[in-house]
Amino acid sequence: MSILVVGSVALDTIRTPYVTGERVLGGSAVHFSNAASVLYGDIHLVGVVGDDFGDDHVAFLKRKGVDLKGLEKAKGKTFHWEGYYEQDMNQAHTVKTELNVFQAFNPVIPDAYRKDSHLFLANIDPDLQLRVLDQMDRPKLVVCDTMNYWIETRKDRLVEVLKRSDIAVLNEGEIRQLTGAMNTLDAARKLLDFGLRYLIVKRGEYGFLLVGREELFSGSAMVLNDVKDPTGAGDSFAGGFVSYVASKRDTGFKTLKKAVVWANLIASFNVQGLGVEGLDRVTVADVRKRSVAYARLTEFGRI
Repeated sequence: MSILVVGSVALDTIRTPYVTGERVLGGSAVHFSNAASVLYGDIHLVGVVGDDFGDDHVAFLKRKGVDLKGLEKAKGKTFHWEGYYEQDMNQAHTVKTELNVFQAFNPVIPDAYRKDSHLFLANIDPDLQLRVLDQMDRPKLVVCDTMNYWIETRKDRLVEVLKRSDIAVLNEGEIRQLTGAMNTLDAARKLLDFGLRYLIVKRGEYGFLLVGREELFSGSAMVLNDVKDPTGAGDSFAGGFVSYVASKRDTGFKTLKKAVVWANLIASFNVQGLGVEGLDRVTVADVRKRSVAYARLTEFGRI
């Protein structure tokens, strides 16, 4: 059982109150893969990079166990995002977005990837997400992401993606924008009417919701005193979630509850370093140790 991720591979310039980095490795597909590799060893990546994408970045991904047959190298520069965070680390401020070779990205899924059991459609144009789905041979689980730009400009196509997905991983603003409902739970339940089995609502430092038609599970974020860079936290969450589900070979609600907690803990490591550094050397034992602290943080006795 393999995991396929289709998304951006980027070189990010990041400034936070605690760290600064110039053209560091990033992008949705990279953060997802970096997070998934903590637990799972069979990850396939489809994306595009330019001539400026260094051999050290390729070596990093290979060291993490990521298969790069689907990574295209095109003439030009790699997708580049530059942004900064102030004291409110929930809010990224974009300085510039240079699509470069990513502008012409046309995902072609290698034959060896088309039977992959778990698919993550990262935040890309819904037309491209649909193109990927058309090339796949009935994956066991399809998880998708999006952003406000696609909701504004490609809503009809995005709805088609949701209809063909099992789980969406979105934030509160996105689900309200998609449904017009202001209450988070109301918006989440309305999104299930598009055909999703479950919706995961990312709430940043406030935690997450896992919403089904009859089920509901809520969790807080891990409390940290050393958040350095939240870039890629959402994609790291998705990578943690999909890899846990793949490792259990089950998609029942009990497994999904544990998967979102695992994903939450994985994301907590991501924000403790610049770019991919926070998760680079994290092991399964590290996550399990943190899960003990998380259990103490969230449990309470009888009232």
